[in-house]
Amino acid sequence: MKTISSWSEVPSFVDEQAEADFWAEHQLDPHLIRGSVHNLDSKESTTITLRFDPRMLSKIKRIAKGRYLNYQSMMKQWLAERIEDEQNRHQ
Repeated sequence: MKTISSWSEVPSFVDEQAEADFWAEHQLDPHLIRGSVHNLDSKESTTITLRFDPRMLSKIKRIAKGRYLNYQSMMKQWLAERIEDEQNRHQ
């Protein structure tokens, strides 16, 4: 069984059977799963505004929908993964 260590390794599926076939041969790395869980803490969140090209935002929303995620949560997840990668790269 192949372990998926990055969300980018999960393809878009043409149908449910293709998705079922993929997951029959793949599993998520526990590190990736832990990174997907949002742990609440006592710190307050800060709201920011980002401007996106409408086509880019549409693609992001489509990817999130395919993963059964809220697109904003998925984007935060992507940023957290990238920050971790950058920190590991510079240690």
